[in-house]
Amino acid sequence: MPKAHLVELYARSLGVIEEARIEFGPGFNVVTGETGAGKTLLLGALELCLGGDAGGSRYALGSDSRAVALFSLDDGTERVFAREATASGRLRASLDAAPSSAELLRRAADEVIVIHGQHDSLALRSRQEIVRLLDVAGGIDARELDEVRRERATLEAERTLLGGDAAARERERDYLAFQCRELDDAHVSSPDELEQVLEELSSLTRLRDAQSDLAAVVEELDGDGDATVLGLLANAVARLPRGAGVDDVRENLLNVLAAARDHVHDLRERTSAENFDEAHLARLEERATRLQSISRKYGGSLAAAVAQLEQMRARITDLEGAHERSSELEARLDRLRRREGELAARLRAERQRAGDDLTERVRRQLPRVALPHATLRFVVEGDDGSDARIAFAPNPGMGEGPLQALASGGELSRVLLALSLETAHDDVVAVFDEVDAGVGGQVAQQIGDCLREVGQTQQVIAVTHLASVAAKAAQHFVIEKTVRDAETTTRVREVRGEERVNEIARMLAGDHITAEARALAQRLLESVP
Repeated sequence: MPKAHLVELYARSLGVIEEARIEFGPGFNVVTGETGAGKTLLLGALELCLGGDAGGSRYALGSDSRAVALFSLDDGTERVFAREATASGRLRASLDAAPSSAELLRRAADEVIVIHGQHDSLALRSRQEIVRLLDVAGGIDARELDEVRRERATLEAERTLLGGDAAARERERDYLAFQCRELDDAHVSSPDELEQVLEELSSLTRLRDAQSDLAAVVEELDGDGDATVLGLLANAVARLPRGAGVDDVRENLLNVLAAARDHVHDLRERTSAENFDEAHLARLEERATRLQSISRKYGGSLAAAVAQLEQMRARITDLEGAHERSSELEARLDRLRRREGELAARLRAERQRAGDDLTERVRRQLPRVALPHATLRFVVEGDDGSDARIAFAPNPGMGEGPLQALASGGELSRVLLALSLETAHDDVVAVFDEVDAGVGGQVAQQIGDCLREVGQTQQVIAVTHLASVAAKAAQHFVIEKTVRDAETTTRVREVRGEERVNEIARMLAGDHITAEARALAQRLLESVP
C-alpha cells in the first residue's frame, strides 16, 4: 500500500472556526492553543471530511460549513475527502471531486489515516484489526488458509447445486419422482384443458338446473290439461266459421299451431332423462377439481405445471448423473478440511507466539507513556487465532478486562501510542488527540519522545496542551481565538523561531510570559536532536 501524507486540512464555518487552512509537514506535527480556541473543532473537521458522524455537536455546523482533507501518496497520486453543507441543511460528500457518501469516505479513509481519540479507539474497534496487528508483528501470512477456505466454499456451493450429499440427493430425487408421477397420472391433454372442462361443465350445469323450468313450460304449452296454451289455440281456431271469408286466416293459424307443437315436442325431447347424463356431469366436476388442484400446486396454471414437469424430469436426470461428480467433490472436500485444520492450528500457534511477544514488547513501552503500573496482554482464541482481543488492567490488583471498557480516555490514547511504537502501520497518517492528558513533567517529555519516534516512520499529528510534548514536534501549529465586536473567531497558523518560543513559553507560564518561561522554552526546543 502506498504511504499516505496529509498535505492540507481546510475548514470553514465550523463553530468558532471561520476559516482555517493547515499545510502539514512530514514527521511529527503538533497543534496547540488555549482551551476553547478550537483544537477539538479542528480535529472534528478532519473526522467530518473523512465520513464521521455529522450529528455530533463538536462540529457546530453552519449553513455554509465545509471541510476538506488532501492526502498525497508516495506513488504520486492524491486523495481528496470533502463534506459541505447544502442549502437544505444536508451534508454533501465527495471523494476526489466525485459525488460520494459518508460510508465510502470512511472506507477510503481507513487506507490513509488512523485517528486515536480519547473516546474512540478506531484502530481497535474490531477483532479483525487486532489480528492484523498480530500478523504484522509476527510476520504471519494467512493467505494459504484463506485460499483453502475460499476453495472449500466454492466446492460446497457446487455440491449444494448437485443436491448436497448422497442422502440429500436421494431424498430430492424421490420427491421429484413423486411429483412427476402425480403430474403424469393427471394426463393433462393440453395447457387449455381446464378452461375447456370448465366451459363444458358450466353449460351442462345450466342445462341441468333448467330441467324443472323446461318441463313446466312444456306442460303449460301442450300438456295433458284442458287449459294448455296450444289446446286453447286449437279450440279457438276450430270455432272459426268456414266460408265466412276467413279461411285463409284459419289455414295460417293451423300452420302456426302445427309449428308450435313441433317446437314443444323438441323441448320435451330435450328434457328427457335419456338426453341428460348425470354421470358425465359428475366426471366433469371431478376432472375440474383435479386440474384445479394441479394448477394451484404447480405454479398457478396448467401451462406452468406442464413446464415444471419438464424441469423436474431434467433435474432428476441431473441428480442421477451427479453421483460421480459428487464423489469427486467429497474426496476433495475431505482433503481441504484436513488441510484447513492443519493450517488453522499452525496459524493459531503463530498468532499465539506473536501475541505473547507483542505483549512483552508493549509492556516495556507502557512506562514510557505514563502507564507504569498497567498490565496489557493479547488474548488469542479460536481455531485459527482470529478471535483476538486485548486484556487490560490500569492498576495493580485490578482484574483484567476489555481495553475499551477499563481504560480511561487518556489511558486509551497512551495505550494506542505504545502500540504504535511497536506496531506502527507506517503507510497511514496517525492522529493522536491529547494523548498526554493527565500527565506532566518527565513523563510528558517521554510521551513527546515517543510521538517523535513514531513520526520517524510515518506522519504524526497530535493535539496537545503540554509544552514538553509540543517542543518535540518538527512542525508546530497554533490555534488562536480572538473576540472582536462581540464575535469570536479562530485562526490557525504555523509558528517558527521566536514565535514558537513564545508559544511554548505561553504553554508553560500562561498568558503572562516571563523571561524565565522563555528561557525554559528555548531549552526545551534546543534539547530536541
